[in-house]
Amino acid sequence: MGRQGAYQRDRARQSGRSLPRALALTFASAVIWGVAHLAMGRRVAGALLMSAFAVLVTVAVIAATAFQDDLKIMAVKPDWVTGIVIGAVALGLVWITIVIRSFQITRPIGLAFLPSTAAGILVTALCAAIVTPFAGVAKYGTTYQDGLTHIFRTGSGSKTVNEKDPWNGQRRVNILLLGGDAAYNRVGVRTDSMTVASIDTHTGNTVLLGLPRNLEHFPMPAGPAHERFPDGFTGDGPQNPGLLNEVFEYAENHPEIVPGIAKGHRGPELLTKTISGILQQPIDYYILVDMFGFADIIDAMGGVKIKIDQAIPYGRDGGVLQPGYQTLSGKDALWYGRSRTNSDDYARMGRQKCLLRAVAKQANPTKVLTKFDKLVSAAKRTISTDIPTALLPALIELSGKVKKDAKINSLSFVPPLIHTGNPDFGEIRTLTAQALSDTGGRPTAGPSASPSAGSASAGTETGTPTPTAGHSGKLGASKPVSLDATCPS
Repeated sequence: MGRQGAYQRDRARQSGRSLPRALALTFASAVIWGVAHLAMGRRVAGALLMSAFAVLVTVAVIAATAFQDDLKIMAVKPDWVTGIVIGAVALGLVWITIVIRSFQITRPIGLAFLPSTAAGILVTALCAAIVTPFAGVAKYGTTYQDGLTHIFRTGSGSKTVNEKDPWNGQRRVNILLLGGDAAYNRVGVRTDSMTVASIDTHTGNTVLLGLPRNLEHFPMPAGPAHERFPDGFTGDGPQNPGLLNEVFEYAENHPEIVPGIAKGHRGPELLTKTISGILQQPIDYYILVDMFGFADIIDAMGGVKIKIDQAIPYGRDGGVLQPGYQTLSGKDALWYGRSRTNSDDYARMGRQKCLLRAVAKQANPTKVLTKFDKLVSAAKRTISTDIPTALLPALIELSGKVKKDAKINSLSFVPPLIHTGNPDFGEIRTLTAQALSDTGGRPTAGPSASPSAGSASAGTETGTPTPTAGHSGKLGASKPVSLDATCPS
């Protein structure tokens, strides 16, 4: 009787099956695990699958809403990225296994070849649609991890980081931001853009200290460099008269100046020490962005749209960037920032700032995702730094402070504040110390700390306050003015 009852129940289930119903339950199980199992009377399996799905959705929602900051920190830890990749692959496999099993337990027995084949194609297409986003996560994660570990230092060669106190008790962390102006017709790299970002590790308040490329007669750090240039850097021949932007490449070409340092690291080593001596402030880390590589990033984005307020000649073939809104390729954007025709260094600095701001605004998530591989590849060619991967979580947390409530002030040591051909280094150090001394959020960017010229909320452009030409050399002796260009809108 027991076998006969089981046989009758199975026949009853078979009689209630149809291909449309099987496909409907399979598709429903792809949306909510366990639907097909419950419909077929497999209550335990269905309840377990549905409970697991509910837990998965709950965890995802909570993580996306309540733990966004933690997710950002996880995203810069290579081990966690590896875990996310493995998890995505595993979850995708589990999902399609549930879908396939759902179809197996709901399909009618004895289907003809044609409907059976059609049903198989539909289920396969459903599995492909399900697995595609998980495969995408795995692909993006692997590419991202490769870029992360390529750009940032890992292993024994990186600086050690105390996880409990990543800033080693420092109130400020100073990061040197370098823009390298390499070129196809020039050997080596000149750092035409040099800015120290000094960030208060408690509040996120930031001061940007800009050093001009044409600063001269600056002292060199103790050791072989000072012994060779005891009276200040004088360069390496008539083509290199002794400007600050030459130090990087000079060190790369003269290993005896920075003994024991490998090629590719000699330039950053000497330049960070030189700028540290100029400002009398420690430089903790550097980031170098090669401007020709930056053009690759713009091309990977599909160009950058910017408004040009006046014609900008460029190149040797008589090219001109016309006024008005233009979508610039990487090459054109590079000329927009670098063209010297009818422009001094400070006008070029202003255009470069406008270009960077336009790129930042237009790098939306959709564009980043669709061009992800190209962007990461370009970034690997473009960016170098000595920031270790172990410090990235602390930097992410600190950047959150900068974005929320921090004040961002800027101070550039350019004329008329500082005469670049005969700079007053005592004045530079005094102004630097004053700018960094106020950690309470009051404006510190200019000699008179004028609120109208020095302060700005997070996310806004700030002026570069400098005294008027009649500056007497005493703090607060004259009214600061802005030298930063206003970007055309």
